[in-house]
Amino acid sequence: MFQKQAMLKKNASSEKPAIIVKNVTKEFIIPHERKTTLFENIKGVFRPSIYETFTALKDISFTVEKGESIGIIGDNGSGKSTLLKIISRILKPTRGSVEVNGRITPFLELGVGFQPDLTARENIEVYSTIMGLSEKEIAKNIDNVLEFAGLTKFRDTKLKNFSNGMQVRLAFATAIQKEPDILLVDEVLAVGDIDFQQKCLDVFTEYKKKGVTMLFVSHDLGAVRRFCDKTILMKNGEMLAYGKTGDVIDRYVYGVDKSEAKPNIQKCDMQQSDEMSKSQDINQKLEKKDRWGNQKVVITAVQLMDKYGGENDKFNSGDPMRIRISFNAKDPIDDPVFGIAIYNDSNILCYGTNTDIQGLSLGTIWGNGIIDIAIPSLSLLTGKFLLTVAAHAKDHVPYDWHDKKYSFIVVSTNRVNGILDLRSEWIYGQQS
Repeated sequence: MFQKQAMLKKNASSEKPAIIVKNVTKEFIIPHERKTTLFENIKGVFRPSIYETFTALKDISFTVEKGESIGIIGDNGSGKSTLLKIISRILKPTRGSVEVNGRITPFLELGVGFQPDLTARENIEVYSTIMGLSEKEIAKNIDNVLEFAGLTKFRDTKLKNFSNGMQVRLAFATAIQKEPDILLVDEVLAVGDIDFQQKCLDVFTEYKKKGVTMLFVSHDLGAVRRFCDKTILMKNGEMLAYGKTGDVIDRYVYGVDKSEAKPNIQKCDMQQSDEMSKSQDINQKLEKKDRWGNQKVVITAVQLMDKYGGENDKFNSGDPMRIRISFNAKDPIDDPVFGIAIYNDSNILCYGTNTDIQGLSLGTIWGNGIIDIAIPSLSLLTGKFLLTVAAHAKDHVPYDWHDKKYSFIVVSTNRVNGILDLRSEWIYGQQS
């Protein structure tokens, strides 16, 4: 028995990762000339073509263990979709290698391979055959696929008469018939209505429970937080970060780059020591992990104020709270953005906002200043919470970022459970 357990442990430890991406670079050739006439085509034979090389991915390396859920985020054009296409073998890398251990189901372009002149039922049969299902399995699954897609009434309708949403629902329902080892998802949640999106989320939740490896590209950061253990941040074809999902999303949203202005942190701390001593814990030695930025704007003090106007670190649930940020700008700074984020002690984001989101333009700042954010009712339940305060440019370049440096406690006499108090009310009406 003990030998068998040892063998199982040995096999588990020696199991290959699901995906190994090693030094992958992808380049595309972009021509700069268009020959549209016969003369131009003849003329072009006698001179070299003019083109440029566009590098979509630059030396990407990472490993995904079996059962992991990995998010991939970044702006449009950052290389997210190209990366998934290379992993799914739709594209070949120019340099580098990709090793995949397991059966892949790519949800990259739903409906690719569907025929517009075939009916919904016929398309299910063709696509299922490509997926490797037997005739018996296909016949058994057709009704379930149509029901899941909400298209039972349209089983004999040609695909060309379907709306885009109907086609997407059919493609998704068909593709999930066979549970994959590795699931690649590219912006599936960006299409379809709310009901379809919820069905997608339910499927992904079930896959995650079963240990299916998932790579999840999405601009829906809430969904990425929910499903992904770790996340990759892409920018201009480069992998800027790969780590815990919460940390990587913070970096993406606020443009955080912890490598910026590291030498200036202690200098800034000394210059502002008098004002900093008034704020909560800000006079402590700053560490690289909780403060960074280029210091063009320096946050010199942060105060948490209760309903009486006094500085406090304990609040009653439902009471008002005011966060006061004191700052200094040595030079004129146009349109800075100030923001906050509140996390619970499990590092779950409870609330985040900034001046840009809420439509407040600060114009040009210079010298010392103060900005407050007033929270009329602190709708948090009992617990300890961490506060992040930041000043950054509109393009998210950080001026001064204080990452979860401040803490406060909320006390609630309400017996409801969770993080938030939604002030709900039960209404009972007896039916006659």
